[in-house]
Amino acid sequence: MSGTIIYEGMDPADVALADLIARHAAHSAAHYPADSNHNQDAAALAADGLVMFVGRVGHGGPVVAMGGYKRIAPGQGEVKSMHVAQTARGHGAGAHILGLILEHARAAGLDRLSLETGSLPASGAARRLYERAGFTDCPPFGSYSPDPMSVFMSRAL
Repeated sequence: MSGTIIYEGMDPADVALADLIARHAAHSAAHYPADSNHNQDAAALAADGLVMFVGRVGHGGPVVAMGGYKRIAPGQGEVKSMHVAQTARGHGAGAHILGLILEHARAAGLDRLSLETGSLPASGAARRLYERAGFTDCPPFGSYSPDPMSVFMSRAL
């Protein structure tokens, strides 16, 4: 990948995110059955009040990394829509986005973040990223049900 990644907040409904949201959905659909897929489209993410962060190649360039969080209960949030484009992987973009999420959620008064990710090898890098950031396995939370295709993780802020 050439160019510096610039990180910023972005409305999840911003058209600049459409391609990466579509790639995220395609990646999930290629590896997980529909009933184990918990992606949301841009309209649903925006309606849920998601706080989204992105990484772009240069100022105003293409979005190559994304992730955000939403409140799910008093003091609790859920990490949603973490994805890094194949061309930007291995440059720390996912860790940087996750760091922004943790910092913002803490400043917003949350004391816990949880997440759902896949259990298959296709999601192994994501699970390792979350583990390095202090997330540990937990039971299903919110509206999630037990699913062998899902791993649930949580951490205190």
